[in-house]
Amino acid sequence: MAMAMLQRRANVRLPPEVNRVLYIRNLPYKITAEEMYDIFGKYGAIRQIRVGNTAETRGTAFVVYEDIFDAKNACDHLSGFNVCNRYLVVLYYQSNKAFKRVDVDKKLEEIDKLKTQFNLNDDTKK
Repeated sequence: MAMAMLQRRANVRLPPEVNRVLYIRNLPYKITAEEMYDIFGKYGAIRQIRVGNTAETRGTAFVVYEDIFDAKNACDHLSGFNVCNRYLVVLYYQSNKAFKRVDVDKKLEEIDKLKTQFNLNDDTKK
């Protein structure tokens, strides 16, 4: 029985964006990692959970599953799940988007440096 299930999983082709890391948004700010394990652990073995704790990352978390099929199952079932009157947004982590965000932040810092260097400000009146 277990061997047949493994063979079925081996034959399944998943979309390229599917991976073991889920990015969760719209979490209650007071949620704990233990509560996250209770919710997401029902779908498979979890390697790691990181809950955001800074002003920018509150309400978000990363959940890393041991198996990609468990991550897909959790994403399919928990997207839109209601937790404390908040509907979860469950997405697959995309590293290229994360790095693009870092690049944008660096470019904004460079622009600010150039503005101060050349004594330019945004207070131009029209």
